[in-house]
Amino acid sequence: MTEQPQTKPTAPDPAAIRDAVTRQAVLGALLDQVKDAYKDAKTAADDLLERQYKAAGTTKTDATLPDGTKIGSVSRQGGERAAQVIDEDAFRAWVRDHYPTEHTVEFMPAQVVTSVRPGFSGKVLAEATAAGTARYIDPVTAEVHDVPGVEIRPTRAASHRLTYTRGSKEQPSAGRELVAAGWHSGVLTEHLPALAQAPAEGGEQ
Repeated sequence: MTEQPQTKPTAPDPAAIRDAVTRQAVLGALLDQVKDAYKDAKTAADDLLERQYKAAGTTKTDATLPDGTKIGSVSRQGGERAAQVIDEDAFRAWVRDHYPTEHTVEFMPAQVVTSVRPGFSGKVLAEATAAGTARYIDPVTAEVHDVPGVEIRPTRAASHRLTYTRGSKEQPSAGRELVAAGWHSGVLTEHLPALAQAPAEGGEQ
């Protein structure tokens, strides 16, 4: 059987290759600028929004185009706080004195290890978290204990979440589409001064 000669692949048009590579280079440089500009804008917005919240209790602010069209909003997500053991010795001593069955002692070679049963520790911390203060109410005697070695501390800082509007009967275009249209028409130039300039010289992709 005679083997068919292999056909050599046809090289792409050099101009098409150059255009594709140039497009990648241009968009890569602009992408770096957009990331940096967005980071700066978010930092500035978060600072102003947090100051507004502390002064007036405002938790939501709309983002609008120059003509007043709403494109989205930023909502404040409250931080979280929870009870944490900050002084193990003080907490263990309290458990030993008031709930000895929840306090364990292990005799290891050359040392004695004391600890609090995880289930009880979790129960105390959960109740303190719910109450917003380091206290525990005995389920049998109803005695209220101020738990030593435990404090309510932040576990997650407050943040701000940006969401864009969705299309509706009154406004068919979604927020992202409105931003794109505004950018192409030039009405958002004042909001994007960094992107109106040529990319700065510097790093490579």
